[in-house]
Amino acid sequence: MLANILDGIMNAISMGSLLANLMGVTLGIIFGALPGLTAAMGVALLIPLTFGMPAVEAFSALLGMYVGAIYGGCITAILVGTPGTVSAAATMLEGPALTARGESRRALDMATIASFVGGIVSALALIFIAPMLARAAMSFGAPEYFAVFGLTVVASLSSGHLVKGLISALAGLFLATIGLDPVTGDMRNTFDNPNLFNGLSLVPVLVGLFAVSQVLVTVEDVVRGVSLKESTVSKRGISLKDLTGNVVNFIRSSVIGTLIGIIPATGVSAASFLAYSEAKRFSKTPEMYGKGCVEGIAATESSNNAVCGGALIPLLTLGVPGDIITAIMLGALMIQGLTPGPLLFVEHPVTVYGIFAAFIIANIMMLVCGLIAVRGAGKIIAIPGAVLMPIVITLCVVGGYAVNNSTFDLLVVAIFGTVGYLMIKCDFPQPPLLLAMILEPIAEANFRRALTISQNDYSIFYTSPVACIILLVSLLVLLKPIYDDFRAGRKA
Repeated sequence: MLANILDGIMNAISMGSLLANLMGVTLGIIFGALPGLTAAMGVALLIPLTFGMPAVEAFSALLGMYVGAIYGGCITAILVGTPGTVSAAATMLEGPALTARGESRRALDMATIASFVGGIVSALALIFIAPMLARAAMSFGAPEYFAVFGLTVVASLSSGHLVKGLISALAGLFLATIGLDPVTGDMRNTFDNPNLFNGLSLVPVLVGLFAVSQVLVTVEDVVRGVSLKESTVSKRGISLKDLTGNVVNFIRSSVIGTLIGIIPATGVSAASFLAYSEAKRFSKTPEMYGKGCVEGIAATESSNNAVCGGALIPLLTLGVPGDIITAIMLGALMIQGLTPGPLLFVEHPVTVYGIFAAFIIANIMMLVCGLIAVRGAGKIIAIPGAVLMPIVITLCVVGGYAVNNSTFDLLVVAIFGTVGYLMIKCDFPQPPLLLAMILEPIAEANFRRALTISQNDYSIFYTSPVACIILLVSLLVLLKPIYDDFRAGRKA
């Protein structure tokens, strides 16, 4: 085991992995800081560029992008009162007030250090909790795996749009059946098109759904003339007293973020607002909250970056992504030939420990790059969308074509870009479609394997205690939004 850990660390600190990590963090901060560029878009765009890289090197870049983008959202939230990412929404409660008071540099420094602390705390949780959870999951058989992947899709639907989420998931399930039947070898839903015999390639789908669609949304803002003005960063930075006075706040908020990250589909925003309210509750000066209080920023930023490590725990051990970005990461694992779950820790231990080390390195690089970036943050957020979008769309075209060198894949990128744009406009959630496409082959294989073992006896799914509990949890997750709507209707 020690040899696997050392090999994983050596892979993570190789020159290629360090450069990939640095590139990911740098681009992530830019993607997070600019409202037109999202963290999901950044990770989706990086996947084609990492195709063919060693697994640890590829995940160094992806984790760097993930960590950098979640942190980068605080820059615009503090300077101009517009969250660069959803995770930075709670930071707006204090950030703009500090900027108006001439303390923007202090706020940005606190956000950077808090994000680092949150990331490291969640990294420690990832290192110690994930292997234990994987060992517990080693007893899973086909019925349990089918139940887990069912929970994944159901959990992704509980985001306020239950019916639309179900429609998205059903569309994803249909798209995943295109190509060869994994058991019989029959052609399914190919419409006699040779390009569909092997199914839809995941990379063009990812790029179109999460990158091209966001470009189209941003182009609307460019056409309307919506842009962010350059903001000046003050000279006064953070003090030692600010740091020492928030040690307990850092740890408490990081633990909250990690725990919420472990629970699928809870959301990074929930972690930020919960940590903020807890910090205010324990504060000696709660009356200062909302008027420009660095304690609030320490709470929100340490918690939202702690979600990153927490969300990786169920992803790696069970294949259950915690949010949209880890859903895309699930696709990246599949592309690398790695199946998430307890066997990942048995069959690829060096890769797993390399990913752990890469995540810690990403947080260290985020701290260094963040402290440098805040000095020129005002100029970063003023980059016009008319300059950025042509670059991004070029990367989308290159990324969609490069994996298979196929012009058909470019058509897939264009189609899913349009579909993704329409889904955003009509409030259809994108994660259920993506998760259904990724997980359908695994869920189908385990479902059919379980029926083969039981000789087509469906009771195997409820006679297994673990599978039964997971399916019941799935049902409760599915019914909760319906119950919430019913209660809201009664109150109204």
